[in-house]
Amino acid sequence: QVQLVESGGGLVQPGESLRLSCAASGSRFSINNMGWYRQAPGKQRELVATITSGGQTNYADSVKGRFTISRDNAKNTEYLQMNSLKPEDTAVYYCNADGWHYSPSSGTYVKTNYWGQGTQVTVSS
Repeated sequence: QVQLVESGGGLVQPGESLRLSCAASGSRFSINNMGWYRQAPGKQRELVATITSGGQTNYADSVKGRFTISRDNAKNTEYLQMNSLKPEDTAVYYCNADGWHYSPSSGTYVKTNYWGQGTQVTVSS
């Protein structure tokens, strides 16, 4: 099994910055692509940014130039540096990862899409 734990969320004023972290942990697992999603009240979950195992990134138009996704493969951790935050960035931010983990019941590795529990980001004056 794999667990994703986000951290770094909080309350900030417009124009300020936050850095989110997502650490993957478990045993006998491998992480491939990772990303960040967010969901605001009353809205569908949307893609914020993704990063491949090789470091190639992709961003939603709404955050381009302001957010930067990165990862530390040695730590199985991804980050989201959020600068120039706006009120519309307010949402629960979820860490996501594609990967494999060992299944004791089947004795094989299974492909799974993992999700963290989310961390609240609130941008308000």
